[in-house]
Amino acid sequence: MVHLAPRCYLPLALSFLPFLLCCGYHVAGRGAGLPPDIKTIAVPIFANQSSTFRIEEKLTAAVTHEFIERTKFRITPDPKGADAVLRGTVKDVRSGVITFDLTTGRASSIQIQVTTDVKLEDLHSKKVVYANPNFVFREEYQVSQTTSALFEEDQAALERLSRDVARTLVTELLENF
Repeated sequence: MVHLAPRCYLPLALSFLPFLLCCGYHVAGRGAGLPPDIKTIAVPIFANQSSTFRIEEKLTAAVTHEFIERTKFRITPDPKGADAVLRGTVKDVRSGVITFDLTTGRASSIQIQVTTDVKLEDLHSKKVVYANPNFVFREEYQVSQTTSALFEEDQAALERLSRDVARTLVTELLENF
């Protein structure tokens, strides 16, 4: 085994510096993917083309909360005076049985899927900074088999799904994937 003298470590470390600088690594959540003149983002209530009641409100609230928690952007529901606007449309909400209880034949777990169309437009340049016309998320939930405890867990699943959509969307916007 070869031992290097301590004075040999510095040139060796410095030789790797250019590789580290050009790899593209950076601290998450800085908004490096967004134009620097964007300080205020408008997040109006998403449009809802599905038949699921108030899903657009859940998604909009989750996205707004995620921006406030993770970024330094000012968030407003009104595009007037904003630097950019994030528009979303809930295109489809579906649910389907994943598993059945073999004794009763009833559904025991269900998957819910939400498809949205999201777009962030820079209002200064009038350019679309980010767009995903098929932003799809899925959440699974269990259905109670006892009648005394029977309640649908779909609303709680939609809440969890909304938080997952928001977390992923804000991450994609900040990291510009």
